[in-house]
Amino acid sequence: MVNLFEKPRLRPVGDRGLLIEYGDAIAPEINLKVRVMALALEQARPPGLVEVIPTYRSLLAIYDPLCTDVTRLAGAVETLEGRLEELEMPQPRTVGIPVCYGGEFGPDIEFVATTHGLTEDDVVQLHASATYQIYMIGFTPGFPYLGGLPAELHTPRLESPRPLVKPGSVGIANNQTGIYPVESPGGWRIIGRTPLNLFDPTREQPFLYTAGDFIRFVPISRKGYEQIASANTRS
Repeated sequence: MVNLFEKPRLRPVGDRGLLIEYGDAIAPEINLKVRVMALALEQARPPGLVEVIPTYRSLLAIYDPLCTDVTRLAGAVETLEGRLEELEMPQPRTVGIPVCYGGEFGPDIEFVATTHGLTEDDVVQLHASATYQIYMIGFTPGFPYLGGLPAELHTPRLESPRPLVKPGSVGIANNQTGIYPVESPGGWRIIGRTPLNLFDPTREQPFLYTAGDFIRFVPISRKGYEQIASANTRS
């Protein structure tokens, strides 16, 4: 059951933070409230506000204690809360992500299939059949935490994380799926890889997507992977 709080719960965090909680579950309606308030704060820029960090169900507002305090910032949040319906949110996009599943790109796809009594082709079909909402971006630059993974694919993380996961790797962890934009340690079950460069700090828009957008995975062959990867290298 989704528990969307009637009013956001405001909690001080250290001497520079205010935690704004909207619920206690991972759910689209809770995440929407988080993203709306994040946008409202970024547009209003209350005095002393330094940064806004949204998550699944809450956001952290970091402030400069030399310019404001938690009481004044909480007051600004409460004022904005009464005006959120006036805010126009950006229209979400649906971003297609090509993925080559299995083989060297998906070392855990056999485990996922065996765990659920499926074939590897079943795993690909199920994973690519869903439309996933980006709830938040974090962990590493551009890592999208995606909701909407079919229940048939819910699979526990690795018992011990891998020291390095290749950029573009697509993984499953419990009821979530996501993509590793950069090389990093990781404990998710890797089932495929995209040849797209998901994070490039030299681009005007470093990421290909933002929180609130939707992702569709598009299965491609190894040859298709190499063609796209080659085109990215030339561009």
